[in-house]
Amino acid sequence: MRDARSRSFMARLLLALLLLLPASAALAGIDARFPQLHQVFPEADRFGDVEGTPPAAAVYHGDKVIGYVFETVMVAPVPAYSGAPINVLVSIGTDGTIRDARVLEQHEPILLVGIPVQKLYDFVARYVGHRVDDQIVVGGGASGSVRIDAISSATVTSMVANETIMNSALKVAASRQLIAGAADTGAAAAQVRADHFVPADWQALTGNGAIGHLQLARQAVTDAFKGQPESGLVDDPTAPAPGHGADTFIDLYFTDVTPPTVGRNLLGAAAHADLMKLLKPGDSAIAVMANGIYSFKGVGYVRGGIFDRVHLLQDGKLVLFKDADLVQLNDTPLRGKPDFAEQAIFIVRHGGSGFDATRPWTLQLMVNRQVGPLQSIYHTFTRDYRMPAVYTTRPDAAEAPANALPADAPLWQKVWYGRRVDIALLLAGLTVLTLILMFQDWIVTRPHLLERLRVGFLIYTLVFIGWYGLAQLSVVNILTFIQAVLHDFRWSTFLMDPLVFILWVFVAATLLLLGRGIYCGWLCPFGALQVLVNKLARRLHVPQFEVPQYLHERLWAIKYILLLVLFGMSLQSLNLAEHYAEVEPFKTAITLHFARSWSYVLYALALVAVSAFNNKFYCRYVCPLGAGLAVSGRFHLFEWLRRRKECGRPCQICANECEVKAINAIGQINFNECHYCLDCQVTYANDQKCPPLVERRKKRERAARPLPTPVLTIIPAATPATPEPAKAAD
Repeated sequence: MRDARSRSFMARLLLALLLLLPASAALAGIDARFPQLHQVFPEADRFGDVEGTPPAAAVYHGDKVIGYVFETVMVAPVPAYSGAPINVLVSIGTDGTIRDARVLEQHEPILLVGIPVQKLYDFVARYVGHRVDDQIVVGGGASGSVRIDAISSATVTSMVANETIMNSALKVAASRQLIAGAADTGAAAAQVRADHFVPADWQALTGNGAIGHLQLARQAVTDAFKGQPESGLVDDPTAPAPGHGADTFIDLYFTDVTPPTVGRNLLGAAAHADLMKLLKPGDSAIAVMANGIYSFKGVGYVRGGIFDRVHLLQDGKLVLFKDADLVQLNDTPLRGKPDFAEQAIFIVRHGGSGFDATRPWTLQLMVNRQVGPLQSIYHTFTRDYRMPAVYTTRPDAAEAPANALPADAPLWQKVWYGRRVDIALLLAGLTVLTLILMFQDWIVTRPHLLERLRVGFLIYTLVFIGWYGLAQLSVVNILTFIQAVLHDFRWSTFLMDPLVFILWVFVAATLLLLGRGIYCGWLCPFGALQVLVNKLARRLHVPQFEVPQYLHERLWAIKYILLLVLFGMSLQSLNLAEHYAEVEPFKTAITLHFARSWSYVLYALALVAVSAFNNKFYCRYVCPLGAGLAVSGRFHLFEWLRRRKECGRPCQICANECEVKAINAIGQINFNECHYCLDCQVTYANDQKCPPLVERRKKRERAARPLPTPVLTIIPAATPATPEPAKAAD
């Protein structure tokens, strides 16, 4: 008995110790997670907790702070080639010097194809010893800048790592007042004058500095690479043939087209107005135009969607352009403007970069020289730019909005504040949808009203949530969330996109209550596109084709298999799963508005075209996101879709009319496949269509029908015959 009690006590003690381990790790300083910090700060007595805005841990010698340590993903997460940020542990001293930088996590696929990951580790280590306010340029070349060579054949990864380290270090140093003049003074920001327009031609706009100019001859580029390895290629653009040194390498012009005097003159009034509709408050649009043998776009830009040749620099912060930032620039009406072989407009997102177009900035053009199959060297050429003062105005401090966020507010709060109008519109739409669901029993009795509400909401979903808000959910979101829960969950990572975050919260609630159908039937932009195309096709009498029921139910399995495959890939490599998640056409059709390479566009258009003949073909059989939502919402709490005992036995009306064939032959709704279109509920409430209701209606009509009035026919009584008088006897 005593042995049993002893074993029970030891078991409880062991359990208590196991429960205390996570708590002790949480209470320990950052050096408990990263013991190597004792080598970076050998004089340190202790390390503080990660705290403050932006979050960083103080390093102490006695009571004196001697430095700070932070993870860049918590300070300035910048999506890299893989779509996920590179997380670097950075240590800085109180003198503003970077004392250590080492990679904690990365998902770069380029490092898996012939390039050792050690190259990235070595690249990051080069930042040790530099100051946080140094103007470090990958490839060098800028006046007053510090040169750091890029990783050969991984320029995008190099630039993202540079932006990640320097932007986060600058933010931490400025917030702790380690560098002079870096903190925001709180002065009212200048604004672009939206009401100022003066007609101007090309000569006037280039003359007053509104349009910047970078011109490079081939010999100037060759001189920049002097002393570097030669390419050896016959057509190497950085090494001209004798006598061609004066040829144009690139003749590049660039300008901010946000001011009306620039934008309306360059683009035309209508095109400038359309462009302004794409911009959110604080955004800028940079037009780049060039001739020459060198393309500023590069070779179609990388799969991750980041342009590696042209970017901006302001206050030491690098601004990279992604594929979603590109707007096509066609021929423009500006008088005197030369013809350019290559033109583009790049949108600078203020919410994510803090870029201020009214302050000076620098355009950087990176030129690469291929010196081997997997090796390149780089040089960066720059031109400074400042918007002419006549195009800007600085409001008085007293006029600054009282409800503006403080300068040291977390980045996600600034993003939410900058998109507050979009957030309000999304919340309004979700409120409308909630009311439709709450009062669906009343609405389905009015089918014309329901049809108008449904079509109107699908247009709202496609245009606002999808094409404007870029809030198309994806199976990648599910995989990323799972990885975050399994490894290192941070709310700040998911709060960076307010529309997607709010939408996921709403979807999670509806999954718990009603299942997957609410999102798939009402809130998916690509699903809305398919339904609208199918409705238009039906109006045009396009024939509809349905898969036989036995095959239809087997094809459902495809999307679940795809989900399992992607989930398995994500356990090994999230970026690999993200690559194969392109089975979703969402990025092409919704996020990039079909502005992509022809193979992606052809795939997306094919799925949209199929939906004209078979409604929501992709959603029914292929969509891994729908499969993930179906699994998540399988055990929902409520079933608001009503059924009758006669459904399926013998009535098949709802089963035949269901737009996704989610009702089986015995009348049961498969909520894993239902898209909650409410068509079956319209039939359920229709006493002209639903057989049980039709029968009841007829009974009521018969019961209410008045009985026929009996007709009384009076038949007169027959008159008795008069007897003949008897004859007298003889």
